[in-house]
Amino acid sequence: MIGKFVSVLSLLILTILLGGQGYAQATPSGQPPSSADPAPQEPAAQQPAAPAPQEPAAQQPAAQQPSSDQEPAEEESSSRRKAKPRDYKNWNYNVGLGANLDSGTTREFVRGGGGVASAGVARNANKYLGLRADFIFADLPLRDSSLQLAQAGSAYNYLFALTLGPVINIPVSKLYGGYILFGAGYYHRFGALSVDTAIPGSSCNAFYEWWVGTCPNVSLPLSGDFVNSSQNHFGYNFGGGITRKMPSGVEIYGEYRLTHGSGNGTTTDVRPITIGVRW
Repeated sequence: MIGKFVSVLSLLILTILLGGQGYAQATPSGQPPSSADPAPQEPAAQQPAAPAPQEPAAQQPAAQQPSSDQEPAEEESSSRRKAKPRDYKNWNYNVGLGANLDSGTTREFVRGGGGVASAGVARNANKYLGLRADFIFADLPLRDSSLQLAQAGSAYNYLFALTLGPVINIPVSKLYGGYILFGAGYYHRFGALSVDTAIPGSSCNAFYEWWVGTCPNVSLPLSGDFVNSSQNHFGYNFGGGITRKMPSGVEIYGEYRLTHGSGNGTTTDVRPITIGVRW
């Protein structure tokens, strides 16, 4: 009987002890756990992260907002990329060689076929219109009949000319074109007679009137200045040409002009025909 009581008492004490441990483990989360039996902590990765505070839209960096002053620059650069290339050159240069055909009073004393050299430059306003300046050198050989009138064995006679005026370009195709030019001109004709036997003070003939200008007192100057000629004339010129573009971009041209100058009672008329290149 006593043994049964001891067994029941031992079982009751064990039950009380086990119930106390279970009560300690079931302590609420709001109460701090006992230092003797610390509660296990959950890993940091399993805890939900607090969302980061978002800045207001007005506080976003200014770099994220498109700058208004960059838009015109972008539009300007795009307009430059879209600009069409010019179909003409601002400047044109030309050089040519050829021969001259005389006309007017000049034909009476000068034979045709003298050599001609020319060089020019043009400033173009657009594809069709420009301003062109030319320098022309022409050899004006005297006829045999002129040498007889001058009583000279030989002579030389040259012309320097400067012309300035508009040039009108006429495109015909990708390879061929044409142009028309006209304007004012300055003409300097000069020369000299050699082995001249004319006597100063003798009567002045038609050649000397053209060579030195109007003879004073209808006779050759006593000073003998009639041997040399130097005439300055102002006048006009007009003409035209055709061009043919080569694969290199250089153009070959053929040109015809009529030039006229007058002064001191004389005239100078030359019709140069030249073939050259233009670029």
